[in-house]
Amino acid sequence: MLFLSREQILSFFTMRDAIEADKKAFVLHTEGRARVPLRINLDTEDKSGQCMFMPAYVGGLNMAGVKMVSFFPGNAEKGIPVVPATVALIDGATGLVTAIVEGTTLTQLRTAAISGSATELLSNPDSRVAALFGTGGQASAQLEALMTVRPLREIRIFDVDPERVRKFVTKNQPLADRFGTVLVGAKSSDEAVEDADIVTTVTTSPKPVFDGNRIKPGCHINGVGSYTPSMREIPVELLRRASRIFVDNREAVLAEAGDFIIPMGEGLFSSDRIAGELGELILGRVGGRTAPDEITVMKTVGFATLDVVAAAAVVEKAKALGIGTDVAL
Repeated sequence: MLFLSREQILSFFTMRDAIEADKKAFVLHTEGRARVPLRINLDTEDKSGQCMFMPAYVGGLNMAGVKMVSFFPGNAEKGIPVVPATVALIDGATGLVTAIVEGTTLTQLRTAAISGSATELLSNPDSRVAALFGTGGQASAQLEALMTVRPLREIRIFDVDPERVRKFVTKNQPLADRFGTVLVGAKSSDEAVEDADIVTTVTTSPKPVFDGNRIKPGCHINGVGSYTPSMREIPVELLRRASRIFVDNREAVLAEAGDFIIPMGEGLFSSDRIAGELGELILGRVGGRTAPDEITVMKTVGFATLDVVAAAAVVEKAKALGIGTDVAL
């Protein structure tokens, strides 16, 4: 059994690797070659945290896996990940666990790569200004994904806590320098989205984080952070203005994303507005952006096929490079 740590993964697995792995996962999902039950969410007795289990079997790879991921907000004060995770891979021919991959890093990469894939597929190629909402554990990877797929000159960072914005900009400007991008702390959500070509939200907010009427024509929006029926980052005004709305997994989004569930319950949004899944877009089964002034939206809640395919790609590259620790149970 191969064990891979965060440091090992980051030493060889790039954001471009993660984006290509995600695109492969989207296609396998759309082709019906993956079996993915909905995520199992278990609250702790005192409601201070949530443990989630995400299993999947992926045909083509003949591999199964499960991601054990948790959400414990109090971990931030302890200096440990708020969303810790571990991924186990299972050989579809023997049923043996063949690898254990540090899942917090894998989740950061594969989740950011969803936005990277959607931005590459849907945003205008000449996009130069982006806005990023949220400065938590996922934000740095989201930042890298945006810069990987578009030559951005400026990314505005907004968070409800200005001090977190300041620290995030200081910490991540060296990463942005590699891409020739300037990070700017936005004082308000309006300032963040003003004339932005791309907007990515990665928060756990219970209410929309920006004014949908202030989004300019031609903007692409990635809704990433909300993953329960009570969380909501994207305003209904934006959904009603959008020309093309995509999801990573239709069943999962409609079961878990408050961004859609809440306005649907209010009669303000219909699932018929969803143009398709990203896999359908990649396969050419549905069309994407048709004009520079169209507003496009992608909503993701994540699903286990992404974790299994990304973990398999990590393990394959690690073995080729001779990286990792072999352990016999």
